[in-house]
Amino acid sequence: MILLAAIVMSLCAGVPAAFGQTAWPNQREADLALKNFRFANGEALPELRMHYVTLGTARRNAAGEITNGVILLHGTSGSSRSWLARPLADELFGKGQPLDASEYFIILPDSIGAGGSSKPSDGLRGTFPHYRYRDSVNAQHRLVTEGLGIRHLRLVLGTSMGGMHTWMWGEMYPGFMDGLVPIASQPIAISGRNWLTRRIRIEAIRNDPEWNGGNYTTNPSHYVYTLPLAALTTESVVRLQEAAPTREAGDVLYKRLVEDARRRDANDQLYAIESVMDYDPSKDLDKIRARLLAINFADDEVNPPQLGVVEPAIRRIRNARHVIVPASRESHGHYSYQRAALWKSHLAEFMKELEAKP
Repeated sequence: MILLAAIVMSLCAGVPAAFGQTAWPNQREADLALKNFRFANGEALPELRMHYVTLGTARRNAAGEITNGVILLHGTSGSSRSWLARPLADELFGKGQPLDASEYFIILPDSIGAGGSSKPSDGLRGTFPHYRYRDSVNAQHRLVTEGLGIRHLRLVLGTSMGGMHTWMWGEMYPGFMDGLVPIASQPIAISGRNWLTRRIRIEAIRNDPEWNGGNYTTNPSHYVYTLPLAALTTESVVRLQEAAPTREAGDVLYKRLVEDARRRDANDQLYAIESVMDYDPSKDLDKIRARLLAINFADDEVNPPQLGVVEPAIRRIRNARHVIVPASRESHGHYSYQRAALWKSHLAEFMKELEAKP
């Protein structure tokens, strides 16, 4: 959906260039090999590769423990590189910004199935283990603890899928972090329109005559005509109208979205969409011990505020609050999470609270 969003947003006014600085302080990339990784469903891989980027310098206390670690989790179809795009990086990592890369040690992992981490298109295709969100969070935690030697994080922040992972981090590893900031997500099982749109895309791939149970040699070509559905249900209807004010402009946009879909592997997309099936943090919200700030958007039709599910959840968590960013000329529905300028003031206030009350 990141690439779909980029296409739609590029046709709307005022979209910044894709990437800002070419490098941030101590920017590094690496891989961690998790040997004999066992998934929650019992499947296993001899080696699970976790790719990640780090920014900044780790600060240590007298015991040698890293004290300024921050992990940022990307959305579905995104990767660690999503965080380096100008509308996020330039607003978050610069001097004096909420996640100043000269102050924090920032970890940007590629989730399972994304970027440089292990995924079906590496070669296993349809025999790749059917991972779920719990597996992704487990792998992220092992990257932080086993790969980077961090015993406690200052902050876990995620957007969209990463926001859902953030809720799970708070429940699976309570006490491991000082703060949690789930953005563009809701702490309930995927259902309603959210699941129905996912199910349409799942069935389009599985019923593509060229899919062959996931063991194809050439990427299936029929399902791609349904993939623009992702953009239509996540972008602001106002921004879509601006991008396609005529039928002819709509046809051009649709063709660009289809061509984008052709460039991405069907199994990678299918696995990523299906991985949400175990997500339901509503059962264990009482386990969360960290301070929590949930940020959502008034025009996000993926997580509509009118469902009224976030506020009751927030009341179950000590030191938690919820902010709904109003719609504006700069908002992009669910995709608003890609524009940190819309929400960074809330994060900045939250980070001051964390620093004041570690």
